Amino acid sequence: MPAYTAFLNLARRLGPRTAVVLGSGLAGAASDFVEHASVGFGNIPGLVPTTVRGHGSRLAVGVWAGAPALLFLGRLHFYEGHSRGVVTGLVRTAAELGAKRVVLTNAAGGIHPALNPGGLMAIRGHLKLLGPTAWRLLASDNAMSQPYSARLLEVVRAHELASGRELLAGVYAALTGPSYETPAEIRALAAYGADAVGMSTALEAEEAARFGLEVAAISCITNKAAGLGDAAIDHAEVLVNAKLAVVRMGELLGAVISH
Repeated sequence: MPAYTAFLNLARRLGPRTAVVLGSGLAGAASDFVEHASVGFGNIPGLVPTTVRGHGSRLAVGVWAGAPALLFLGRLHFYEGHSRGVVTGLVRTAAELGAKRVVLTNAAGGIHPALNPGGLMAIRGHLKLLGPTAWRLLASDNAMSQPYSARLLEVVRAHELASGRELLAGVYAALTGPSYETPAEIRALAAYGADAVGMSTALEAEEAARFGLEVAAISCITNKAAGLGDAAIDHAEVLVNAKLAVVRMGELLGAVISH
């Protein structure tokens, strides 16, 4: 793949140590990123183009907050019919290009009462509820997974505190999708300690940790979870409300990259 070979050579010269994955509707968070080159997912070994509206389906390398960085504009989802190996291909690509840490972002529904559309939540742990028997995990002592870096979590919380804001560090529930959860499912997730819910991130975070990468993750709250708000939930609402938080999200990502 000549396009990827040229990209690979440039990326290795720049030497990015941080990779960022931007979720649904969050491309605007990268306004301070200065792109040097990019390549489509379809040109990267092990990846395929994404099929989800609001995901750019390309990898860029450049400079953000004064440091070289990799930027995945979009991601691949389990519900698109991809294997777990394909879904986690982004973080393996980041590791192969020399990244030592990865920052994952996503659009999520807010379960915690303090989380409203346009808000952010740092992820401190997740419930991985993927596959036909996933709900059985909630009855076990191994439901919670915590591959996230306490050091990077402190970086983003300190940045928010210095900016006069509080940032909730909560638990993200990753479900298969693509359908949104029912109110009954949301009540069950809340009972087991979930603060936000979405359809990504967990597999990538665990794979990144397996490769020895330091992991941080931030959810952009785009709607109240099912049964907790008055509005109907759809993907168009997700994309619109994601724009409410892109400036704040960009500042947080810059703080991690420059730290």
